[in-house]
Amino acid sequence: MTLAEEILSKKVGKKVKAGDVVEIDIDLAMTHDGTTPLSAKAFKQITDKVWDNKKIVIVFDHNVPANTLKAANMQKITREFIKEQNIINHYLDGEGVCHQVLPENGHIQPNMVIAGGDSHTCTYGAFGAFATGFGATDMGNIYATGKTWLKVPKTIRVIVNGENDKITGKDIILKICKEVGRSGATYMALEYGGEAIKKLSMDERMVLSNMAIEMGGKVGLIEADETTYNYLKNVGISEEKILELKKNQITIDENNIDNDNYYKIINIDITDMEEQVACPHHPDNVKNISEVKGAPINQVFIGSCTNGRLNDLRIASKYLKGKKVNNEIRLIVIPASKSIFKQALKEGLIDIFVDAGALICTPGCGPCLGAHQGVLGDGEVCLATTNRNFKGRMGNVNAEIYLASPAIAAKSAVKGYITNEE
Repeated sequence: MTLAEEILSKKVGKKVKAGDVVEIDIDLAMTHDGTTPLSAKAFKQITDKVWDNKKIVIVFDHNVPANTLKAANMQKITREFIKEQNIINHYLDGEGVCHQVLPENGHIQPNMVIAGGDSHTCTYGAFGAFATGFGATDMGNIYATGKTWLKVPKTIRVIVNGENDKITGKDIILKICKEVGRSGATYMALEYGGEAIKKLSMDERMVLSNMAIEMGGKVGLIEADETTYNYLKNVGISEEKILELKKNQITIDENNIDNDNYYKIINIDITDMEEQVACPHHPDNVKNISEVKGAPINQVFIGSCTNGRLNDLRIASKYLKGKKVNNEIRLIVIPASKSIFKQALKEGLIDIFVDAGALICTPGCGPCLGAHQGVLGDGEVCLATTNRNFKGRMGNVNAEIYLASPAIAAKSAVKGYITNEE
């Protein structure tokens, strides 16, 4: 069985396979400041009390602090909903992007089924959880009942092997996006495996799962292992709980894979791979760095639920230390969470960014969705560590966005054009 089939079978208590439709209990539900008001409205048409106030997490991250009257009113509605329903777990004051805040506060664990009012909820698949995004009406129903229905997805297995010090998790997922295509995994599970994946940190694994949706994926799954359990231990999960999770661990025997269980199997070797850059206007329009080197840019953004984590900031600071941002470039750096911000302060990373000439903003989504902080002007070009570069994504249909790793972003900010040269 595939990881998706195994997780869902365990959850419903019987064997299920791709194509089956199942009603399933939700272990955790999440919405943010952009999706809670509509979800609450749908919920109130069903009942007046949430199914479990301890299994719901609400985060303010898309417009923090509120930058428009509409955003302020949506947050007001959300605060009232939290108070009415006595939602225990809420992060409202710049704690960071939901997809970083939930894992680092111990809400995400292997084998869970997680529903989120955001398309990048698939990020949590890095922990071996079946996590996927839903629309507001579905989230309202989930808040009311704690249940939803799912069609068990077909699975594309992506096996990544080889070693290459230049290549990061972001380069790997951009290469996968190119191979699969923007709709090549529609309503499918992407299951990542291979020696190169096993060596990735949780920070980098979350990058891979995060961008499954850019290929149309329902989920992006990586099996839990010691790297996962060490992360959970560090965020406060008890040894007793970790032992229980290990006992119920779902693994894929890579030496005994039944090809018939998979829609497709893709093999990638990173040994001789160049760094990857997604060009306008789609995440699958990916080229080797050598093909885009020298392309002019106006803004660089390092952050988001894809690459705003501590390891990303450490990598970026390495190439910015003692240097200055090109005087034709704006560099925006936004830590993915308050916790990361505080640790980056302790390590001196924020000093490095400020001394280089970067703008540092409140932990949150920032320019990624084009609603807040760093909107692009007509004809401007941004190189970002985010997950989407659709036309208009950063607030202007007349602007262009390239996607790359924090290393490429930092180097390019110094040079004033896209490059992998220091």
